[in-house]
Amino acid sequence: MGWNAAVEALTGVSAAAAVGNPCWSVLGGLAEDGAVVCHAGCALAREAFRRRVASSHSLSVRTSSGRRRVTVSMIVAGAAGSPHLVHLLRPASAVRSVPPAPAVQQPTPRQREVLDLLGAGQDARQIAATLVITVATVRTHIRQILRTLGVHTQLAAVVRAGGRGEVPDSLR
Repeated sequence: MGWNAAVEALTGVSAAAAVGNPCWSVLGGLAEDGAVVCHAGCALAREAFRRRVASSHSLSVRTSSGRRRVTVSMIVAGAAGSPHLVHLLRPASAVRSVPPAPAVQQPTPRQREVLDLLGAGQDARQIAATLVITVATVRTHIRQILRTLGVHTQLAAVVRAGGRGEVPDSLR
């Protein structure tokens, strides 16, 4: 773990006291309702590693003089085999408002058919034959499915659709 002068100034915790200790034991982050967020089994860190996405959370962290509300942004960095979770801290007042995320799109009925066949293990050529469409059209559907579900691989699309209540028939 690294600790720079800005975090030391924000928390009042010296680098000597922080480095070598787990982030949760140094920060002791609490949610707005006082619930413990930072702990050995931190769900926020697990989710960041699992999804490999950046996330920001408003937390009350331990300081040398009590507690302070900060925004902690977590970014997964490094190679897939040895990722590191980077925590960026800033005063909560320094956070700009972020517009709400756009509404989540749903796959079209045809895209759901393609997704079902992907879940059954069919490749683009087999899906094209099953649905009597061209391979190029199948690939277009797959690209749109990946965009719609916000994933990068066909396997991730099948898994993500399962988490959104769109379980392909082949996986039921």
